[in-house]
Amino acid sequence: MDELTLDEAMEELVSAEDFLNYFAIEYEPSVVQVNRLHILQRFHNYLGKAVMPDNETAQRAVYVTALQQAYQDFVKSDALTEKVFKVFHMHEPQVKFVPISSITVNKAGS
Repeated sequence: MDELTLDEAMEELVSAEDFLNYFAIEYEPSVVQVNRLHILQRFHNYLGKAVMPDNETAQRAVYVTALQQAYQDFVKSDALTEKVFKVFHMHEPQVKFVPISSITVNKAGS
């Protein structure tokens, strides 16, 4: 895969392990095994916020930094704490604001 461009390689990579190996990031298999989807989603989120340079070498550095950070998030924490996926936010208390001016009283027979 070394002879592929970065874009071509990114299309070929499938698992969290593939990405970590491709970018030569050392990892603990037990951390990845439990959090692989969370790591990949966090990696995607970080890339979405990153400013992507035009130069492939600089792009590779952005990818490495984002993936290292995504992996480290789950070394230091866990999926329940990080709440990467929407499902983790579904049971949080919902706060709604109702202005007093929108409250009306209906009288019976009116």
